[in-house]
Amino acid sequence: MDLARTEVKARPPRGFSRGGAARLGLMAVPVAFFALFFAYPVTAIVARGLHVDGGWRFGRIVDVLGQSDIRHVLWFTTWQALASTALTLLIALPGAYVFARFDFPGKQVLRAVVTVPFVLPTVVVGTAFLALIGRGGLFDELWGVRLDTTVWAILLAHVFFNYAVVVRTVGGLWSQLDPRQEEAARMLGASRWRAWRTVTLPALGPAVAAAALMVFLFTFTSFGIVQILGGPAYSTLEVEIYRQTAQLLDLPTAAVLTVVQFAAVGLILAIHAWTVRRRESALKLVDASAVARRPRGAGQWTLLGLVMATVAGLILLPLGVLVQRSLDAPGGHGFAYYRELTSAEGGAFLVPPIEAVWNSLQYAVVATGIAVVIGGLAAAALTRRAGRLVRGFDALLMLPLGVSAVTVGFGFLIALDEPPLDLRATWILVPLAQALVGVPFVVRTMLPVLRAVDGRLREAAAVLGASPLRAWREVDLPMVRRALLIAAGFAFAVSLGEFGATVFIARPDNPTLPVAVARLLGRAGDLNYGQAMALSTILMVVCAVSLLLLERIRTDRTAGEF
Repeated sequence: MDLARTEVKARPPRGFSRGGAARLGLMAVPVAFFALFFAYPVTAIVARGLHVDGGWRFGRIVDVLGQSDIRHVLWFTTWQALASTALTLLIALPGAYVFARFDFPGKQVLRAVVTVPFVLPTVVVGTAFLALIGRGGLFDELWGVRLDTTVWAILLAHVFFNYAVVVRTVGGLWSQLDPRQEEAARMLGASRWRAWRTVTLPALGPAVAAAALMVFLFTFTSFGIVQILGGPAYSTLEVEIYRQTAQLLDLPTAAVLTVVQFAAVGLILAIHAWTVRRRESALKLVDASAVARRPRGAGQWTLLGLVMATVAGLILLPLGVLVQRSLDAPGGHGFAYYRELTSAEGGAFLVPPIEAVWNSLQYAVVATGIAVVIGGLAAAALTRRAGRLVRGFDALLMLPLGVSAVTVGFGFLIALDEPPLDLRATWILVPLAQALVGVPFVVRTMLPVLRAVDGRLREAAAVLGASPLRAWREVDLPMVRRALLIAAGFAFAVSLGEFGATVFIARPDNPTLPVAVARLLGRAGDLNYGQAMALSTILMVVCAVSLLLLERIRTDRTAGEF
């Protein structure tokens, strides 16, 4: 009996150490992946820029930041990010409420529609707004109003792109807040506005802050949208890094700007991590299906109508104009531009542009596989909250969303050109760069679901002799299968649209869809413009179909942060 008691008492420490070792083992592969394909290329390109003639030139930082044109870039980057964030919250918060509290026909389809812009390549978003408000665009034709290369064009495109971030992040929490708390305040005499302001708004605060920080991060590092719509007069840090690297070959200046952007992104992600911890721990949530109900009264139906009108004008109109431009051939509406995609006679590519579709699909499948493996291991390691090490690891996984993709792409060419990592001439570079962007989406989608799994089930499996791997396979995997499919779908969609890094590493005979669109837009002529619109439409349709399929398998229990 005493021996049995001794064994029972000894099992928890042994199990605990085995669990800790298992977590470190799960973290090892993602850490190695990010060290080799993120930290190493970024460090290499920054070091090459700041280490000149055998010495470090940190004084270059002061010199670069003292230039008036660089200060203008920094000011515009920060200003447009703040303005885009405020405008996005103003327009998207009513939509978050509608998706959270109302149940109406077509809700899943509408949710997929508002998410399509988020997974579209930024170059396609820029193309859509160029077709809408640029030279010869819809506004120009109907009213003679031209908004291209202006701040308003950039701001509206950013709202279009980030609308889903607010709807999903804020709406996801709003749908699970217990409405009885606000009803209790109303019964105690508070007006509807006061009850919302004093009860619901404080509870939503962490989610609103998290959404605002993510929108600010995406707009602060905006590249494709500003590259197409902004022109030389309006450059963000990311666009300026690209210009200094690819056009002026000024690596020291590009390195300084990369360091500045990296510091800003690190601060944003640190604040975001704090808001996420507050959101996870501060509230008691209820089943979202018990909260949503059909709109009642003229006011609620009016709000639903306004949100649908916003979606139609902000999202469907630019996408519709994109399709219309792809069909507006010189000889009349038809598929002439699509047929031209099968020919390489235009000279923009070594192969017919249509091959970019097949290339992108192949790259995206490989990138999705890598992202699911790396992200799945990382999410499993983060399942149990623990200490600064795990929180630092979580922040590391988010860095690719904010660090200059241009720097990563150029770093691939600079750093991965010698054995044992001589990958510059191989096709795997493109999916590796795409996977870096896909991993954060996999983690943020799977992590809430993994944390919702009852830990006692894992403990029971361990007591019965199951290894950590077998326990994960037998306990966690069946419960998170849907979330895994959703994570894979998001990773596939964002891999299709990755542009900042692949613009450097995609080979001329194997272009991806975003690179092909940007290259066609950079060439004069109606044919090139029409082909760009056709390729953008194809990419939009692929992303839309992916999102519709995701919504069919989505449930509120498997909804992650994205």
